[in-house]
Amino acid sequence: MHDPDCLFCKIIAGQIPSRKVYEDDEIYAFHDINPWAPVHFLMVPKEHVHSMAGVTDAHAGVLGRMMALAPRLALEQGCNPYPQGGFRIVVNTGDEGGQEIHHLHIHVMGGPRPWLKG
Repeated sequence: MHDPDCLFCKIIAGQIPSRKVYEDDEIYAFHDINPWAPVHFLMVPKEHVHSMAGVTDAHAGVLGRMMALAPRLALEQGCNPYPQGGFRIVVNTGDEGGQEIHHLHIHVMGGPRPWLKG
């Protein structure tokens, strides 16, 4: 399913440019345009899912693949290896959870530590 009004659906479709990190049949990853960390990219399912609140058992496969893929992409994008290095994964859900674009997305952030507070 694709939402013609969704910013991330337009990015996935190539209608809006992005700096692609990764793409396959189900997942698209790209650099955040307002990074909070030296490494900051987003991973989205190509299927439009409005948020984690809309996830069902049918999404388990793609979400599992996204989580398994995140460490590899984090290293490729410049995060240092665990345990001295590492990265943070954040999923904002809904307006009260800080979600700005209502298409499920996973923030992957890392790099030298001064950006990380709390």
